[in-house]
Amino acid sequence: MLPNPLIQKIERKEALVGVIGLGYVGLPLVSRFCEEGFNVLGFDVDSKKVSSLKRGLSYIKTIPSSQISPFVRNGQFDVTDDFSRLSEPDCILICVPTPLTEKMEPDLQYIEKTAEAIRSCLRKGQLIILESTTYPGTTEELVLPRLESTQLKTGRDFFLGYSPEREDPGNKRFRTQQIPKVVSGVTPSCRKTAFALYSQIIEKVILVSSPRVGELTKLLENIYRGVNIALVNELKMLTDRMGIDIWEVIEAASTKPFGFSPFFPGPGMGGHCIPIDPFYLSWKAKEYDFTTRFIELAGEINISMPYYVVSRIADALNERGKSIKGSKILILGVAYKKDVDDARESPALTIMELLKNKGATLLYHDSYIPALPSFRKYHFKLKSSPLTKPLLRRIDAAVVITDHSEVDYEWVVANAPLTIDTRNATKNLKKWKNKIVKA
Repeated sequence: MLPNPLIQKIERKEALVGVIGLGYVGLPLVSRFCEEGFNVLGFDVDSKKVSSLKRGLSYIKTIPSSQISPFVRNGQFDVTDDFSRLSEPDCILICVPTPLTEKMEPDLQYIEKTAEAIRSCLRKGQLIILESTTYPGTTEELVLPRLESTQLKTGRDFFLGYSPEREDPGNKRFRTQQIPKVVSGVTPSCRKTAFALYSQIIEKVILVSSPRVGELTKLLENIYRGVNIALVNELKMLTDRMGIDIWEVIEAASTKPFGFSPFFPGPGMGGHCIPIDPFYLSWKAKEYDFTTRFIELAGEINISMPYYVVSRIADALNERGKSIKGSKILILGVAYKKDVDDARESPALTIMELLKNKGATLLYHDSYIPALPSFRKYHFKLKSSPLTKPLLRRIDAAVVITDHSEVDYEWVVANAPLTIDTRNATKNLKKWKNKIVKA
C-alpha cells in the first residue's frame, strides 16, 4: 500500500491546518497546533473577531492574548473571513455552533453552510474533520454527500472524519492536550489520517469505529450530566419542602468511595452543550420510532428550574412584605458557569426575563460580562453595575445565579437586605442565616 502523502506532511509538521469557528472550541485548537509548530489559518464569519485576532488580541477571558499574539507576530497564525481560501489548508477542522430552533429541533445551518463553503474549494489530499456536537449520522448524511458531489471520492481523494470537542472553559485542571480525544473516520484511511493529525497535539487519542459512534459518544457525555443534574434539581425542590439541605446531603453521600459521583443543583442549565445536546438525540430517535423518555424528562426538569427560582424569590420577598413588582433585584452573575465570560443559554437570562415580566426593576453584576449582548431569545439593554455598598443597600434582594470566585459573598450578605442563593455560595455563613434563602 502506498504511503499517505498527507500523513507524511502532518508528521513533518508541514501541513497547513485550517480551523473554522474561532470560539471556545476553535481557538484552543489554534493555540495547540501553533505550540507544536504547525502553521494555522483560522476562519470566522465575525469580522470583529478576525480583526481582533489579527492584532493578536483574544476576546475570550480564559484564553489570554499572550497565548495567541506570539503566533500572530511570527506568522504561524493567520486569520480571515474569506472562505474562498479554504483550498489552502491541508487539514480543516469544523468548530461551528449547533443550536436549537425555537421548536427545540436541531439547527444545522452552520454545518450546512460550512460544508457548502468547503465543497466549493475542495481539492485532492485534504482532510476534513467535524468537531461540532450533533446527532449520530450528521457527518455521513449531511457533510459527506456535499463533499462527494464534487466527484472526489472520500478515503481516496480526500479524507473525512468526526472528533467531538471536549473543551471545558474555565477548567484549569485540564488543558487541551491533556483531554483524551475521540477520533473517527468515514473509511479506515480517513480514520488513520485523522489519528495522525490529532496525535501531534493530544497526549491520548482514542479511535472508534465510525463517525456515528463518535457523535453519540459526545451526546452521551452531555446527556449523562444533564440527567444527573436533573435528578439533584428534583431532589432540591423536594428537600426544600422537607426542610433538608440538599447540599449537605450531597456532601455526605460524596464520602462513599465507590458507586457515587456528586452532581450539584442549580438555577437551570446553561452553556452551548448540556441544555441543547440531549434534544439532538431525542429528535433523531424519532426517525427510529423511539421516544427518549428519560432524556426528555430530565430536560423538562432542568428547563423548569428558572421558574422554581423565581417562585422562591417571590416567596422570600413576600415574607418581608414585598412583591416582585416594584422590587429592585440585583442578579449576581449572568455567565452560564463560574469564572467564564459566556452567557449563552444561561439560566440567568430566563430568570431575568421572568422577573422583568412580573414588574421587577433589574440590575446585574458580572465583571466577566460588562454588557449584555442580544441573544437568540433575550434582548436586555443592561450593563454590569459596580458592586458597592450603596448599591447593595438600595436593592430589595440580591440573587446569586453564577458564583464567580472573585465575589465576596459574606460581604454581599452583610450589606444586602436579602440574598437568594442558587449555588450554595453562602454555605458557611451561618451567622447571617436569617438574611439568606436557598433556591
